[in-house]
Amino acid sequence: MSTFNPDALIAEANPRYLSTPQAVEWMHQRGRPAIGWGLGSPPISGTFASIRRKRKLVFLKKFDALIAYSGGGAQEYANLGFPADRLFVATNAVGPAPAQPLPARPAGSPDHPMVLFVGRLQQRKRVDLLLKACAVMEQQPRLVIVGDGPERMNLEALAKKEFPTAEFIGPKRGAELKPYFMQADLFVLPGTGGLAVQEAMSYGLPVIVARGDGTQADLVREANGWQVPPDSLPDLIHTLQQALSDAGRLRRMGAESYRIVAEEINIEKMVDVFVAALNSLKKL
Repeated sequence: MSTFNPDALIAEANPRYLSTPQAVEWMHQRGRPAIGWGLGSPPISGTFASIRRKRKLVFLKKFDALIAYSGGGAQEYANLGFPADRLFVATNAVGPAPAQPLPARPAGSPDHPMVLFVGRLQQRKRVDLLLKACAVMEQQPRLVIVGDGPERMNLEALAKKEFPTAEFIGPKRGAELKPYFMQADLFVLPGTGGLAVQEAMSYGLPVIVARGDGTQADLVREANGWQVPPDSLPDLIHTLQQALSDAGRLRRMGAESYRIVAEEINIEKMVDVFVAALNSLKKL
């Protein structure tokens, strides 16, 4: 440890990691700052809720500042009692600002709109709901599913029964994905997770995502997409019908998706917040 002398510590703000308080104290003994980074602190209820809230706040206040993944997460920290002037929001980003210009797509209504899913084919992604939703639509879209995973065989079997025209492309990465993003009219992630959402937005696509850990609220807004309740087939059907009913609106929403990842939510902006948080603590 004598050769390990960091200027600052950024650690996950999770009290389940028992070594974190020791690491923070070790930094403070050397007059160096420690910053917590996390999703937020959802409301605590149930048995001994007040005691658990106090313990959580005691843990969080060991940090000199907190960086939240989302605006909602920062508000949760503030609601718990963490000082607002020591809170920062670095919206979670997985890629840089788009290097390519906003793709030009036809303004008119496509005869056969393309709905795209990109991701690992596992149960929590709920691609089964997407197949069923497309199957009952009056104007059935072209559904392209890019990815591989443990659920692929089950999903292909379901597609043969529910929506035989669904296209399973298999795994694609990097530049191999570009043609699919360029051809698509709408990107849909009906389940949790999904690092491809921001990539889809960088190609000017409106998006439908399932509500998850709260980070979606900053990324997917009324101006560029829809958030649907997870595991709800009726809500997904309704939202798909609404999305594909107006091509002009889709194009405008896609342009807003592009603006969001170009100007607000990208790796560069995320790094800027981390630097600002560190600079705010220089005098400690």
